[in-house]
Amino acid sequence: MPTSIFEQDLPPTQANHVALSPLTFIERSAAVYPDYPAVVHGDIRRSWAETWERCRRLASALEQRGVKPGQTVAAMLPNVPAMFEAHFGVPLAGCVLNTLNIRLDAEAIAYMLEHGEASAVLVDPEFAGVIEQAVAGLAKKPLLIDVADALFEGDARSIGEVEYEALLDEGDPSYAYRLPEDEWQAISLNYTSGTTGKPKGVVYHHRGAYLNAVSNILEWAMPHHPIYLWTLPMFHCNGWCFPWTIAARAGVSVCLRRVDPQRITDLIVEEGVTHFSGAPIVLNGLVNLPDDRKRVFDHPVKVTTAGAAPPASVIAGVEKLGIEVTHVYGLTEVYGPVTVCAWREAWDELPIEQRARIKARQGVRYHMLEALCVADPVTHEPVPKDGETIGEILMRGNNVMKGYLKNPKATQEALAEGWYHTGDLAVWHANGYLEIKDRSKDIIISGGENISTIEVEDALYSLPAVEEAAVVAKPDEKWGETPCAFVKLKVGYGEVSEADIIAHCREHLAGFKVPKTVIFTELPKTSTGKIQKFVLREEARKQ
Repeated sequence: MPTSIFEQDLPPTQANHVALSPLTFIERSAAVYPDYPAVVHGDIRRSWAETWERCRRLASALEQRGVKPGQTVAAMLPNVPAMFEAHFGVPLAGCVLNTLNIRLDAEAIAYMLEHGEASAVLVDPEFAGVIEQAVAGLAKKPLLIDVADALFEGDARSIGEVEYEALLDEGDPSYAYRLPEDEWQAISLNYTSGTTGKPKGVVYHHRGAYLNAVSNILEWAMPHHPIYLWTLPMFHCNGWCFPWTIAARAGVSVCLRRVDPQRITDLIVEEGVTHFSGAPIVLNGLVNLPDDRKRVFDHPVKVTTAGAAPPASVIAGVEKLGIEVTHVYGLTEVYGPVTVCAWREAWDELPIEQRARIKARQGVRYHMLEALCVADPVTHEPVPKDGETIGEILMRGNNVMKGYLKNPKATQEALAEGWYHTGDLAVWHANGYLEIKDRSKDIIISGGENISTIEVEDALYSLPAVEEAAVVAKPDEKWGETPCAFVKLKVGYGEVSEADIIAHCREHLAGFKVPKTVIFTELPKTSTGKIQKFVLREEARKQ
């Protein structure tokens, strides 16, 4: 094929072709807004100039301690300033950041450290014991770095070779940091939950992190200098890429060690928080605060929520507090959220409950996601946009992972036929908005009929006495499977029986979708607030 005239003597050069990296965001904010606030944590108030210097010191100190480009630096940290700084300092040294789930046990952490070949680990005192156990059995011991925190209440035991602030003192504030020569270079490593088999290591590249960080700005119409409260764990999908997003907007990161509805409410008022993110369980906590402790906010506050589809009743409850809800959807393999329930002005006139039902949909693709469809998982043919036909959500674009670390088989399966296969089942509405019906592993097939657990859960949440609910399949000799509901009731309500729950569901659901069993209990959750349905499925089998 002959070369086009537009390709002749016009090669890419350093002047017109640069690898995309979110590390350039902090460089710009520190140069343009050096005195603007960047990080808030208790009494700590740091500017962008200070934060940028600390990140460069971290990169320099890691290099001086023998950590080489391309190696992994892990972080076992809650949402503290060091965790935010690690998102820049570690890759500035050419290294790959592995943020560890702080709720995992030593055995799981040990596997991740060994599999990811961690050369160093940043450790909060709250998790010193877990890390100590995890590294005990490793053939190659990583450099342990203690990260002290004045807000930690407990035994601040030291297990590291150096404390974080002392490490930064070793670093050069004018360090000649590394931007990637190739934007396909890895920037971070995130492990999946590993509920079946070993967790998989999801590898992110600089290009994807850059684009998804920008997408966060576009989908949320995020202005300059937002004040962002870290209710979302930064270890989860690198905080949905929001450390890099906040740097791009020269915003403020208000750190939060532990999710607490009352503390969230107080910080929104005290710090003038404008944005935060979290699973529906975080929103549910705000809605269920005692009436005398709730606040209706008098300044604009926005939240993005993802995870399980938020019940319409929870969305409605949050909006009554003056918080505007945007529903997003994504997975670890796509850098966090990549779809959004993009709002239409015509819906503003609808009753709040109807608006909430629309907001519960997962919506349309982010600007930076190239393609999205709901398709037959075998033929990959798109399903009709009828709001009824169920198919698998498939995705394609620059913000799909590089693949799974040291797992070519799983990578090939996940990216087969030019699509990322999510394993999530959804319908497509006539306006192009998708709505998840279930994970493929969660759908209940009863007497040959598919039952969406999300639909049943939505009916349960519409009962005022219900605080939390989850539905799973229970084996049944006659029907194959039947719905089993696990319910946590709100404090202060009178007696609510299994019969009451079932009767309520009959008013809202077809008969075959109504739970046959109701169990009142606390619901097990992951550290990001997702209900652990695999635990509940085991419990249902015993009933």
